This record gives sequence, C-alpha cells and structure tokens, in this order.
Amino acid sequence: MKTIDELLADGVAGRRVFVRADLNVPLDGTNITDDGRIRAVLPTVKALAEAGARVVVASHLGRPKGAPDPAFSLAPAAARLGELLGADVAFATDTVGDSARATVGGLADGQVAVVENLRFNAGETSKDDAERAAFADQLAALADVYVGDGFGAVHRGHASVFDLPKRLPHYAGYLIATEVGVLKKLTEDVKRPYVVALGGAKVSDKLAVIDQLLGKADRLLIGGGMAYTFLKAKGYEVGISLLQEDQIPAVTEYMERAEKNGVEIVLPVDVLVATEFPDLKTKAPANPTTVAADAIPADQEGLDIGPQTRKLYASKLADAATVFWNGPMGVFEHPDYAEGTQAVAQALIDSPGFTVVGGGDSAAAVRTLGFDEQAFGHISTGGGASLEYLEGKTLPGLAALED
Repeated sequence: MKTIDELLADGVAGRRVFVRADLNVPLDGTNITDDGRIRAVLPTVKALAEAGARVVVASHLGRPKGAPDPAFSLAPAAARLGELLGADVAFATDTVGDSARATVGGLADGQVAVVENLRFNAGETSKDDAERAAFADQLAALADVYVGDGFGAVHRGHASVFDLPKRLPHYAGYLIATEVGVLKKLTEDVKRPYVVALGGAKVSDKLAVIDQLLGKADRLLIGGGMAYTFLKAKGYEVGISLLQEDQIPAVTEYMERAEKNGVEIVLPVDVLVATEFPDLKTKAPANPTTVAADAIPADQEGLDIGPQTRKLYASKLADAATVFWNGPMGVFEHPDYAEGTQAVAQALIDSPGFTVVGGGDSAAAVRTLGFDEQAFGHISTGGGASLEYLEGKTLPGLAALED
C-alpha cells in the first residue's frame, strides 16, 4: 500500500488530489455535535494543501436515498473543515455536476474544496457494477490522484471507496495508515494479557468478532445491551432487558468454547435497572436501582453495569498489555446510566498497556463524557471497519489501495 508520504515525495503542486474522507459527523439540525472525524482527516488535507495540491474532499453523510436531501448536506462539515484549517474551503452543491466541475476547476494551488454528499448519487452505493463504475468515472474526471483516508468507510464496496482508486494513482492517507498500523497490533504479535471489552446493544453485531477473539484474546468483558443475552444463556431472568433470544445458542457455544480455550468471559455481576427507558432529550432523573445480575425483576430493564461490575472490570483491565474496547456499557447518553461506560474508559486510561477505543459509540462516549482523547493509545474513527478487520474480513477500501 503506497502512502501519502510517497505521493508528497513525487510532488503534488498543481495536481488535483481527490481525498475520500469520512465526514459522516453527527448533526443536530445544521450543528455538528462531534467533529472528531473532521479533525481526523486534517493532517492529510493540510499536508496536501501545503504542498500545493488542489484538494478535492469527498464523503458521505448519513443514509440519504440516492438523491439530494438537505438534511444530509455536507455544507456544515465543509464549513467546520475550513475553520479547523484556518482557510477558506469552497463547497460544491453537487457531487459530479456543474457546481462540482466549476468549483474544482476554480481551485488554485494549495486550495481545498468539498463536494456534496456522495450518497446523493445512487451510483455511490449501487449493487449494480455498471452503475457504480459510471459514477466512479465521473468522480475520476475531477482528479489526477486518489488518496483514501476515510477509514470509517473502507468496509464498504462503494464507488468512491472501491471503484474510484482503480481509475487513478492511489495512496493511503495518514489516518488510514495509522488505523491499519494500530489494528495490526491487535492481530499480529499481540502483547499479553490481551483484554477486549465489548458493549453496545446487539450481540448479533459482535458475534463474528467474538468468534475470532476466542482464539486471540485472554479475556472478554461483556457489557451493554448485549450482556443480557449472555446472562439469559446462563439461565438468569433478564426482565424486559434487551434480548436476542435467537442468539442464545451461539452465545452458549461461545461460552463453552471460551472455557475450553482458556479465554475468560467476564459478565456483569450487578446491573442498574428501571421500569422504562430513560428520556434522553430532557435527561430527566431516571432513579434506577441496583440489583444482582441474576435477580433482575421481571418487569424491569437493565440499562448499565452496576458498581460491583465496574470494580470487577477495572480489575480485569489493570494488568492488560493490550486493550480493545468497542461499545458502551450502558445508556451513557443519560447521566444516571453513564457510570459503567465512564468506569471502563477510566480503566483504559489507568491501564499500563496499549489501549484502543474502537470507534463508533465508544469514541462518541469518550468525547461526550469529557475524557482527554490523548490519554488513550488510539481512538478509531471507524467502529464497523475496525470490527470487520478484527473479524479477519477483507475490507474493500483497503484492498483497493493495496492493488
């Protein structure tokens, strides 16, 4: 995989460089609530602009239906990119149309433009090879060189991620190079003990990575909504907690295999419960109670790990040489259910080992709860991409850059 340093060494002054970024930031109307993904691509965009490239930044945002939708416009992201760069960033109101061609054509050396949401074009996500290829051809006409730096999208076989690099000289940006280097530390020559903390809502989202980790990790700490399927598999009452009953056979098999392989699976010993899900808009007091994990009332729902579990998980992370964390321990968006996620984040900070926060909700939690991002070894920008890499899958966006 060629890197941006090789591109810069060859010289980029006057060349149009297409940077496939991941500007898929959360929005409250037109206000960006977390600009982490924009900041993550800054080193690549800055280096190219300072070297005299004419930089064309492209990304998706949300899931529009293959047509323009103002709710998913990249205009706020373009404005924020300009603020962070300390320079004007031009914005094209379409992706490959008249505005894009004029905006890119008007760039001078060292200037940056953002084109509108790639998913406003049906060809970006089409499963039809010809339709995707046609859109990739239109994108290729805007540039001389391709730089892949949208790690959060590399597990998608989309036109701008997979088809476009085949049409232009292609290089990995700083973010992708960093992400791949970190993930190799989690899969090749891992320093032990290797502890993985998994949370989030659905156990089905994590089964494939658990399957792989049973042969690699020393301990798995399970929290979040997915924990209740594990607890149910042990024969516990879980009340009205989130439960995927169809996954109980798989979870049972994994627990049995973990025991045979000497992999410790650690489950909550107590949980915070309530009769209803909290109001995340008003953040009204939820008044949860703490119960043992094997004594959840039939009419109540588990919404966070309890104080004894927080201490237990911190102790299981204390001697780790390598840690990967993906998924919150509870409904961290509400202050009454944030302490489990806070405890795991703090345990990563206190750990002497190399710590990786696996993107997605975990990265959002770190920022929402006010932790110093520099206190972690690495915070990934791509939760789904990170998990699929750990599952051993071939990621289309990385494969395209390696050709």
